[in-house]
Amino acid sequence: MKHNKSFNGTSSSNRILMPLLLLFLSRASCFNLMNAPVVNKPKTEPTSSLKMSNEVISIETKNPRKEGLALMLDDGTRKSHSVAQNSAFVTGFFKGLSSRDSYAKLLGSLYFVYLAMEEAFDATTDSMVKKMDCHELRRIEALSEDMEYFYGKEWKSKVVPSAATQKYVNRVKEVAQKYPKFLIAHQYTRYLGDLFGGQMMGSMANKSLDLSNGKGTAFYMFESIKDTKYFITNWYSQLNELDLTDEEKENIVDEANLVFDFNIEILDEIEGSPWITVISIAWKSLKEKISIFQ
Repeated sequence: MKHNKSFNGTSSSNRILMPLLLLFLSRASCFNLMNAPVVNKPKTEPTSSLKMSNEVISIETKNPRKEGLALMLDDGTRKSHSVAQNSAFVTGFFKGLSSRDSYAKLLGSLYFVYLAMEEAFDATTDSMVKKMDCHELRRIEALSEDMEYFYGKEWKSKVVPSAATQKYVNRVKEVAQKYPKFLIAHQYTRYLGDLFGGQMMGSMANKSLDLSNGKGTAFYMFESIKDTKYFITNWYSQLNELDLTDEEKENIVDEANLVFDFNIEILDEIEGSPWITVISIAWKSLKEKISIFQ
């Protein structure tokens, strides 16, 4: 069940923006989680709504990201994305931070996507989807807080889903009804992406848009997750324990790639210049460095 979609060509500006974002990522602690060693935790570690495996995970014996469905998803999504697709995602991301209006519209789109996702997780009877759903990752309350900050208390009467957002929402509802196990791909692609990059993206939004006291970035904050690396490691372990056939696993990987394309389409709708964001963040970072020596 292949859903891959082609994005033709890449501009010189995109080829410049890509390494810029990678530079920001490389400086963010969340990026290092991707290949960080798995660390054992004492029994006093706070519990999560995600059921943790009783098996001790050790760097010498096992890394859940190196096997099973976790490996299939990481490899399958990375290898299928062309340079043009990745460039489109990066350009759209920077456009989303070019102005408050663009950023608010992006959060508005994500609100409708997460509303569909989390309503589907609540309604489903699929035990595997339920197993991978945990309250620490839920984003609706955080997005609602951000929406009120940008649009006021009556924001629900002002914000409507865009065409690309509605297309994404329709797909979530479709798989919830027809192929509920595909919801695992949506959990993986959105939630883990948010958790991996949240600290970096929230910081970039603050710098680019001059947001006060972290207002408007609740979406990127996972305050109930005290140890991101530990949480993600256990999430991957639970993912690998799901009793899925090879065909079901391949279909979930295909769905994850489709979700990536849906996110690009949302970003493509955003108006704004990615260069405004890059210059703003670079300038403010430079001023911070200069202030250290004053």
